[in-house]
Amino acid sequence: MKVLIVSDTHGHEENFEKVLEKVGNIQHLIHLGDVEGHEDYIEAISGCPVHIVAGNNDFFSDLPREEELWLEDHHVLLTHGHYYGVSMGTSRLEEEARARGFDIAMYGHTHRPELKIEDDLTVLNPGSISYPRQWGHEPSFILMEIDRDGEAHYTINYLK
Repeated sequence: MKVLIVSDTHGHEENFEKVLEKVGNIQHLIHLGDVEGHEDYIEAISGCPVHIVAGNNDFFSDLPREEELWLEDHHVLLTHGHYYGVSMGTSRLEEEARARGFDIAMYGHTHRPELKIEDDLTVLNPGSISYPRQWGHEPSFILMEIDRDGEAHYTINYLK
């Protein structure tokens, strides 16, 4: 199973369209917030089940604050992250994810990619494909692939 994970498009889907073309067929799309009213368009062009949570710039949105889902045997928490203070670190998000029995926590908000894998919890942020803030400012996204043994593999990718 191939899962595309993005965040913080902020109403600018040009790079998102390029990423969809680049990665090919996906089974799920996860968008971790700040779509700024473009959720219908993102769902329409993705061609697979789509999971989108509200970000701090998704004003007046009906999107959920968080979403809980299962990707095969993986219990996943989706959040934008601003409610957990992720700009100052992920400790609050990690504590909440562990307390609620998640083995993967995904967040956005910082516009910087991150991948932290521990024995009991994986925490990841795909960064932003529209407004990256990490060193080099390259638009980023994550591909998650679950192999036939059910093991999840993650790759941070940059759109060049």
